[in-house]
Amino acid sequence: MIKAIIFDIGGVIVRTEDYSSRRQWEKKLGLAAWESETIVFNSEMGTKAQSGAISDEALWIWVGQRLHLDASELAAFRAGFWAGDVVDTDLVDFIRKLKGAGYQTAVISNATDNLENALSHQHQIADAFDLIVGSATEKVMKPDPRIYQRTLARLGRHPAEAVFIDDFAHNIQAAQELGMATIHFKKGTDVAAELAKLGVTPTKNQEKANVG
Repeated sequence: MIKAIIFDIGGVIVRTEDYSSRRQWEKKLGLAAWESETIVFNSEMGTKAQSGAISDEALWIWVGQRLHLDASELAAFRAGFWAGDVVDTDLVDFIRKLKGAGYQTAVISNATDNLENALSHQHQIADAFDLIVGSATEKVMKPDPRIYQRTLARLGRHPAEAVFIDDFAHNIQAAQELGMATIHFKKGTDVAAELAKLGVTPTKNQEKANVG
């Protein structure tokens, strides 16, 4: 029986719906299309930030140096980079209902050390989750099985008691290999309907477990 639902953040709960600002900045800076994402997320420094080797602020200082931006220009680029991101408020409301019904809700996200601050203050959705597990804090990134195992241990759950929702196939596969149920999130995925197939609905009360 599923007792814990674990979500990815980027690409699932917070999604980039409008890329126009990033493309405009790339043209302004003479970058190739999608190069800004490569620099922030997939560069060596981007990976170091997500794995906890450097801080979020250190990453953005490096981005400014890489793009030859002064402080004000970097602030504008940084704001523009995130400008198209949207929180799926309907999904968050559903997650809160699941939590209220007694299911454990959690996050596993490959993210910098700004994750909890962003969820608490920028997006104001941290209350929807019993547990937030970020790769920078753990110094382990998905799809490394250790980050899933640590999350399950803190929830006090066996893999068969949890479902993991993510937009990347390799992260889904890693969870499946541990014995977790999964939902591969894609544009248009009805999370509530997919969870219902697994017997998870906000009207089905579950015994609440303490999160350690």
